[in-house]
Amino acid sequence: MATTYLCLGANLGEREKNLAQALALLAQKVKLEKVSSIYQTEPVGYEEQPPFLNLVCQISTEMELGELLCLAKAIENRMGRVPSFPNAPRLIDIDILFYDNQIVKTQNLTIPHPRLAERAFVLIPLAEIAPELIHPELSKNIAELASAVREHNGVQKYSGGLNVSTICGGAF
Repeated sequence: MATTYLCLGANLGEREKNLAQALALLAQKVKLEKVSSIYQTEPVGYEEQPPFLNLVCQISTEMELGELLCLAKAIENRMGRVPSFPNAPRLIDIDILFYDNQIVKTQNLTIPHPRLAERAFVLIPLAEIAPELIHPELSKNIAELASAVREHNGVQKYSGGLNVSTICGGAF
């Protein structure tokens, strides 16, 4: 079983419902181990769009990395995400942050996620569920990376919240 961390984000439609649906679809194929709180975050890159809701989850899976990437893209497609420009608004986004302790660099995928160490909207929820996780390229733990990242002010805990045990049929 591979221990994997995913970041989910949504800024179109019913954002909280989109996150819940994506988690439920993931839970049909992988084991959800931990789910962070939801954070409302300002957009990065293209700023003329609504704020995002983001969360990070830890999963266990027997899927190979390529299969997991296909699953993430299939869920995005099923939920109505359409290809667009980088940093565009979206109904759902699922990024693979870490896959075990692997370092992977291919044309389609880079693991650990290449911009993870720069993004408070990823590091803050990740530090909530895995503060001691070591970034295999930077040799720092997530808590250290989260405390060093700039722009924390654009990331705030969301007042709503998902009931993960309801989403996953009580298995969480």
